[in-house]
Amino acid sequence: MKVSIFFRGLYNFVKAVYYGFYNVKVEGKENIPQDTGFIIASNHRSFADPPLVAVTSKCSKFSFVAKEELFKNPLFGWLIRKLGAFPVVRGKGDMKVISDAVERLEEGRILVIFPEGTRSKDGKLGRGKTGVALIAAKSKAVVVPTAVVFEGKLRFRKKVTVKFGKPIQPEEIAVGEEINPKELRAVKARIMGDIQGLLEAKNG
Repeated sequence: MKVSIFFRGLYNFVKAVYYGFYNVKVEGKENIPQDTGFIIASNHRSFADPPLVAVTSKCSKFSFVAKEELFKNPLFGWLIRKLGAFPVVRGKGDMKVISDAVERLEEGRILVIFPEGTRSKDGKLGRGKTGVALIAAKSKAVVVPTAVVFEGKLRFRKKVTVKFGKPIQPEEIAVGEEINPKELRAVKARIMGDIQGLLEAKNG
């Protein structure tokens, strides 16, 4: 998807800020699909994760699934909407967020989603939710398992490694015409297992 000069300038500015503030390393950038919409499914360690994942992948139009509380402030809500975020009501069967996500993928956007649904306080990967599996099944989009890795708390010049894993192709997500919960749990387990593998792998 083509991006405007304004967006490219904003992307490069945010990238410079994050690369300057943190000691950012990237692994597996060759696993990022080109010229198509796809899903980045990442673990969630900190507030910095969404822009970290974005600036280490590629300059493209992103969409982020974000908790609805972040949109309550009108100014901040307007800003993050402009940057591609859209709300999800946590703890409820929010089917609108599924259709919104699929629509954005069909537009060729990169959808960034954190399947755990909340930040991990101890750095360990949570069980995850099936929403990412449902979006992947309905959109038939490639899923790129991703891990944001750092030790302790995220501070100035802290080393942060963003790992992009081998893409999960649509044909690997085996679901029937009528998607059932058992199939979704299996797809979710595959995605979360690949993220866990990235977390456990030694940094390059």
